[in-house]
Amino acid sequence: MNEQPALRWDENGAVQSARWRSEAGSPPPKRIVVADDQTKADAAYKLVCEGTALLYRGDFQNARQLLQAMGRRAEKKPKKAASITEAFHQHRMAQAQRARTLGLLLIPLDGGYAIPLRRAPEVGDACREAWGEPDGQPSVVSLRELQGLIGAHEWRKKGVPIPALGGDHIHPYYGVFSPVRGEYVDLVADAPLPALDLAFDIGTGTGVLAAVLARRDVKRIVGTDRDPRALACARENVERLGLGRQIKVVETDLFPEGRAPLIVCNPPWLPGKVAAPIEGAIYDPDSRMLKGFLAGLKDHLTPGGEGWLILSDLAEHLGLRQRGEVLRLIEAAGLKLIQRHDTRPRHAKANDANDPLYLARVAEKTSLWRLTPA
Repeated sequence: MNEQPALRWDENGAVQSARWRSEAGSPPPKRIVVADDQTKADAAYKLVCEGTALLYRGDFQNARQLLQAMGRRAEKKPKKAASITEAFHQHRMAQAQRARTLGLLLIPLDGGYAIPLRRAPEVGDACREAWGEPDGQPSVVSLRELQGLIGAHEWRKKGVPIPALGGDHIHPYYGVFSPVRGEYVDLVADAPLPALDLAFDIGTGTGVLAAVLARRDVKRIVGTDRDPRALACARENVERLGLGRQIKVVETDLFPEGRAPLIVCNPPWLPGKVAAPIEGAIYDPDSRMLKGFLAGLKDHLTPGGEGWLILSDLAEHLGLRQRGEVLRLIEAAGLKLIQRHDTRPRHAKANDANDPLYLARVAEKTSLWRLTPA
């Protein structure tokens, strides 16, 4: 965060400045007014809709309530879409607009990550986990983003229980995809193993799939990732689970050196533009990771080995990927399908008829494709 730009505003007749922090890389707002406990939600919402940011001075809990009230005003019934694809794009645009608008309620931080507001929580640990050690410079951050940091810190502390690990927990870092959707983990826990001597886990993230393979008695696993947070997260989880002798986590894009009889990859499931760094585990621009994994798989498998591709078909139901495209990519890479194991999602949105993407979610399957050279 050292290269974040400065934020400047007028307050009490003087020009103030602080570091601007934005995980999404949003530019600092050009217009800023000071808000406090007397600021009404209607007035605040009107200002942020016009692009004016509100720097809060007052009670932190009142700032939270103001953000909630602004959020209610931002709720709009979506227009009737002609197709599920149009509904998806409308939903995505609405999410982005909501994030931009509500992101204009700002909170100050002092040089040690303390919030100089009444009834403010201690957020130093959450900020250090996301941004590193403080450097003594005051900064300003969106309250909405700060809440994301706090939520991620709580998940990191308590962890996510993984039934396939006997109930042991995986502790996700901020910005690293949390394995709360357990159906894809269960697929890896149940598929028949082609060998027990070595496996690669491509794009290891939290390290959950590598850990599952280790608990299935695969003797050695190499997990790869290119994101520094994911690498640190996976290494910590591996050590926490006592699997350091079996699992090695390395920094590389896709494949490590050598070949293995089992190579596993769970790429982002939706082709599309990443609007913020935290979306990198969900959106895969031009299916880069999916295509890269399939194109390179044949050259990294030992004879008789298998590649396991874990992928949802939600993109097909949303019209973001043509039906049959995954199979065409598999064939073009000189691979063939041995077997496909399917499961249905169990998360709450899959059963929420009010969700704008419900028709796609209710039809979704998550699959483990067992592949081998043709």
